[in-house]
Amino acid sequence: MTDELPNRDLDRLLDDIYFGQERVTQAEIYRRAIAADLPAGLLTRIGAMPEGEYAIDEAADLLGGSVA
Repeated sequence: MTDELPNRDLDRLLDDIYFGQERVTQAEIYRRAIAADLPAGLLTRIGAMPEGEYAIDEAADLLGGSVA
């Protein structure tokens, strides 16, 4: 599997989570990623994010997504 597929999954997840939201907590991103059954490597990256709230561009930068 290439990195492209997990990044596409990440972009979709972030688009969904941030719909109508300006900032979302790391815990919410992680919870929603688990519910979406995302790959383990992506869950590890999300779990490694410092706790706190993030705008979509901040989360994408930290996680390697392309949503901005």
